[in-house]
Amino acid sequence: MFKPKYLITNKILKNVAVIEAAREMVDNAPLVPAWEAKFREDALMRTVHFGTHVEGNDLTMAETERVVKQDPQRDESAVDVAARAGVTARERDVQEVINYRNVMKYLDQLLAEMKGNSGRHYKLSDMLQIHALSTERMIPADQVGVLRTAQVVIRGLVKGEIVSRPPLSVEVPYQVDDFFAWLNGTDAVETHPVIKSAITHFELSRIHPFTEGNGRTARAMTLLILAREGIDAKRFFSIEEHFDKNIQEYYDAFVQVAKSEGEMTPWVEFFTQALAIEMNKVKEKVKRLSIDNRLRGTVGRQVSLSERQVNLVEYLESNESLSMNEAREVLPMVSDDTILRDLTDLMTKGVVKKVGKTKGAKYTLRGL
Repeated sequence: MFKPKYLITNKILKNVAVIEAAREMVDNAPLVPAWEAKFREDALMRTVHFGTHVEGNDLTMAETERVVKQDPQRDESAVDVAARAGVTARERDVQEVINYRNVMKYLDQLLAEMKGNSGRHYKLSDMLQIHALSTERMIPADQVGVLRTAQVVIRGLVKGEIVSRPPLSVEVPYQVDDFFAWLNGTDAVETHPVIKSAITHFELSRIHPFTEGNGRTARAMTLLILAREGIDAKRFFSIEEHFDKNIQEYYDAFVQVAKSEGEMTPWVEFFTQALAIEMNKVKEKVKRLSIDNRLRGTVGRQVSLSERQVNLVEYLESNESLSMNEAREVLPMVSDDTILRDLTDLMTKGVVKKVGKTKGAKYTLRGL
């Protein structure tokens, strides 16, 4: 029976605390900008780009974005999609991006299925479908979504030396079953979701269940667990970005555990730190674009704001009131009529109140 070995170090505790603080702030921010959907789209683009770039994909972020925005269907050829997107690149690279976008769509479907169904277990079939989507048209059809039947090795980034030998293929089905038994068992239920995700990423990478596509599959399973168990910060972040930008540390942490007979502490420390850094970026972004928590008691809900309204509210947070002249300085090149519409909308939403009725009227934040 699989039972992960690791220690809860001060570093891990600190990282988890940062993650929880970021999640709490983002999930409960009383005002969320109208561009929340844009944040999520940007995070998706980074996830698809860095999640494939870390595997050696040569498409730039801009090229990845152009491909994804074509919303390619699974039956479309990568050549046709690339032509439509105006991207000149290897067919395999374009296909890999299309595939990983399809994996993200599948995760959305799984999360919708799991919502409100706490008894729904993580399934081997989920992982097989993730692998199938991430590798179709890239590897032989008889290997797509199928556990490997051949021996593989893991090589170093620079010299190509063998750094790890995954289990024999005959052992793979049993070790995968053991992993899912743990993932759905009491021990995992009582494990913090962040640590559970770290363990999932490492163990699936260690087993290397497939001939190819193991990294993408492991990271997608990690994202599934984080999102299902509430550690997703509205899906504004991309942990793949940290992995790709710190690729040597990423592989070094894995190799260190592989050489220590499976003692996962170094990997859990690396993973939690990576997630803490990315989640903290999200927190700071939302913090800059959201009303301070002082408004929670007054507004009591999340309110969408335009970029202009955020600028007005940020000014009010630093100043007691806002006059029309001051609003013009905050929003240069914006007409008085537009400024008044924004202020009237903020009053309707219960964010600001008007003091005075003449041209000398000022606006203040409610509840302050």
